[in-house]
Amino acid sequence: MSPIFDFLFGQYSESSSIDIILELVAVFFGLLSVIFSWRNNILVFPAGMISTAIFVYLLLKWALLGDMMINGYYFMMSVYGWYIWTRKVNATQVTPITRTSVKEHKISAVIFVTTLLFVFVVYQVFDKWNSWTAYVDTITTAIFFVGMWLMAKRKVENWIYWIIGDVISVPLYFYKGFTFTSFQYFLFTFIAIGGYFAWKKQIHKRKALV
Repeated sequence: MSPIFDFLFGQYSESSSIDIILELVAVFFGLLSVIFSWRNNILVFPAGMISTAIFVYLLLKWALLGDMMINGYYFMMSVYGWYIWTRKVNATQVTPITRTSVKEHKISAVIFVTTLLFVFVVYQVFDKWNSWTAYVDTITTAIFFVGMWLMAKRKVENWIYWIIGDVISVPLYFYKGFTFTSFQYFLFTFIAIGGYFAWKKQIHKRKALV
């Protein structure tokens, strides 16, 4: 085994084949979900639900509570987002892509702070403050909670939160020993950047038609 391969994937030497396969399947559907989101396609939600359901199982097994809560929240918000994206605002149009209002920015701040406090309490109860990664997990959980809520509301600013969270998650997951998931977040970063500009273009295009 080459040193590079061992550096990247050596942590999987003690993992079961089924866990590795499940992680790869979850990563695949996670990537599909983000690509569908970029394209403003409703399939973002079923693809995301498959990915997050698998990750909830794996992360619970790996005792990564913060990451598990993120994915559990994603699953629930996918149900909510599926409803919002298909809800008609008039006789012919469904909920459009829009910018975040001042009120929604305030709600985002409340979600962020509330999530920080909630994760802090959970980690305190389960005595999970055993590594610097726990503190980073707390911040990324709050970032992703806001990003998912804004995506479900079809707000273009959701991509900014995804970009920030993805950049942090790349080295974080690699350090934790989940190389495939780290690669996923690496790809997520570029997809999120593309999604941000694609959604902005949609807003400008709709304004031009008014």
